[in-house]
Amino acid sequence: MSRRADRFVDKLSVVDEVAKPKPAIALQDAIALIVGLVIGVGIFQTPSLVADNLGNSYTVMLAWFLGGVMSFIGALCYGELATAYPHPGGNYHYFMRAFGAKVAFLFAWARLAVIQTGSIATVAFVFGDYAAQLVNLGTYSSPIYAALAIGLLTALNIAGVEQGKWTQNWLSLAKVVGLLLVVVVGVAFISPSLPSAPIQNTAPNNWGAAMVFVLFSFGGWNEAAYISAELRNAERNMVRLMLWSIGIITAIYMLINLAYIHGLGLEAVANSEAVAADLMRSAFGETGALFISLLIAIATLGATNANIFTGARTNYALGQDFRLFSFLGKWRRSANTPKNALLVQGAIALALVLLGTFTRNGFATMIDYTAPVFWFFFLLSGISLFVLRMREPQTPRPFRVPLYPITPLLFCLICGYLLYSSLAYTGVGAIVGVLVLIAGIPLLLLSKRQQA
Repeated sequence: MSRRADRFVDKLSVVDEVAKPKPAIALQDAIALIVGLVIGVGIFQTPSLVADNLGNSYTVMLAWFLGGVMSFIGALCYGELATAYPHPGGNYHYFMRAFGAKVAFLFAWARLAVIQTGSIATVAFVFGDYAAQLVNLGTYSSPIYAALAIGLLTALNIAGVEQGKWTQNWLSLAKVVGLLLVVVVGVAFISPSLPSAPIQNTAPNNWGAAMVFVLFSFGGWNEAAYISAELRNAERNMVRLMLWSIGIITAIYMLINLAYIHGLGLEAVANSEAVAADLMRSAFGETGALFISLLIAIATLGATNANIFTGARTNYALGQDFRLFSFLGKWRRSANTPKNALLVQGAIALALVLLGTFTRNGFATMIDYTAPVFWFFFLLSGISLFVLRMREPQTPRPFRVPLYPITPLLFCLICGYLLYSSLAYTGVGAIVGVLVLIAGIPLLLLSKRQQA
């Protein structure tokens, strides 16, 4: 590393004795956080798209299983990084050590302005869509509900880590119980005539497109890295956290897709615009559709809370290291939360809700906005594992990636493919996201001038 990067890494090890992150999160709380974050929007929208791109029920189920396997590969890589370098900045800290201050700064800026805030706005829009079906507030129901969700959950997290994690625990529990009820309905209460009939589409077994949607649904497990400094017994529990979370998520995804296919048939799943609502409507009429709308609102509310909780940790790390953003690096001792980081993150997410309102296609706009930037830095995470293995071989590694270097190489190939796909299949929103990332370069130069 350069001298300047060395100085930044040294600063990362200097902890404020008065106010600092404390290991206050138990393993079960962390599992609830990650499960709640991942099981949000995707599983209610992507099964139809996956079914439409594959030839029969067996390949659909295999695709969801492979999504879990691919996520498992990534979790092994993150397990080594998070246990060797526990830090509230997560990827930001790995980039600082592996590539220096410039890349770390751009990542923190991207996470603040694009990745995490865009994810918060994306999920909040879906919450707004389904909440509006329960109680309609007029033309702008969806953005109003989205803004209310962001504001309320940000306030709960500012109030304290206990309030934030207990909110997440209850939301995750309600979500998992509700999804299991949908599984029971699909498997036990409905008997379709041809549940496994192959679909007649123009491009059967289009695995590339199908896996894009599957892996989008699995996105979010890597957020575990951002609570490594607050997880109790992190050296032992970090890998357990990731593996338990991915195992639970994979099992739920396979069960829910089995319920969809058994309850509606593969062709009906592929042609459905709201597959969960269609399933419940077939069993219980409009009452069932109303129930699933409530369930999806709960699921997306939990995912929004989890994104708010983890996203503020990177912003805090950014403020610790760069004077330009020093106001973000304040830790509220009484509540054990990064108050300023939460406030700024909430303000940007609300601005993105406003952007989505003007485009009249909030969810799609936010997906386009975040995807390319996210997969670019996800690829750098895999590369950082190789760099840090070579650069810092003396660093204790409580967990080492098995089958190194094959496992992290597979992870990098997966990330590279998703980066290509996110650029190939997205629209104007992707260009805006990349431009916002580039806008971080002048801020980097200004920050360097201030540091000097």
